[in-house]
Amino acid sequence: MRPPIPYRIREQQLWLSADRCIFWEEAKSLIVSDLHFGKTGHFRKSGIAVPQTVYKEDLQRLINQIQYFQPEQLIIVGDLFHSRHNKELELFNKWRKNFPKLTIQLIKGNHDILHDDWYSAADIVLSNEDLQVRNFHFVHDIALTMKSNLQGRNGSGKSNYSFSGHIHPGIRIDGAGKQTLCFPCFYFGKNYAVLPAFSRFTGVVLIEPLKGENVFAIVEGSIFQLQ
Repeated sequence: MRPPIPYRIREQQLWLSADRCIFWEEAKSLIVSDLHFGKTGHFRKSGIAVPQTVYKEDLQRLINQIQYFQPEQLIIVGDLFHSRHNKELELFNKWRKNFPKLTIQLIKGNHDILHDDWYSAADIVLSNEDLQVRNFHFVHDIALTMKSNLQGRNGSGKSNYSFSGHIHPGIRIDGAGKQTLCFPCFYFGKNYAVLPAFSRFTGVVLIEPLKGENVFAIVEGSIFQLQ
């Protein structure tokens, strides 16, 4: 595992990990988005031969991040699971029992369609729309937040900043010989950030950052800030 890189915003210390998550030092919180656990099982049920090792590798990466940062809570900015119940969710339940002291906060994403009782049984604290922790605001889809005017309440003030997921942001990098490659990235705008999808079994949506916005590309296990 490569060392995380520091990023400071609103007088708070963040650590960006190439394993697609953020550690918030002051709150001892690990922030992730779009894990889509159970997605490979969903594809296999549909007759598409996706190996279960993809899911197990994602789960192991999460374990590695928890062991490295030692957070007190895990904040999931939506889409913890991909669809309805399957055997991969049973593996998650076994994993959950290995971290009984870890608080898990989930802001419901559009793929989180399990019954609320399931989350409760897994000791997951559920937020249906958004979550406020100190001066940071967490929501799955920042576009819906802005549309419903929550952005004016939580994300545009001097003391508040929003974190979101949903779009699986990616950035295009030009290479020699007119070659271009796309990589997942962290995006930090003036009032909100968008996290990369934690799951590697996802695509990306290319973003076009404006002047003054910060983007960190994740390339082969390393993080690079784009100028």
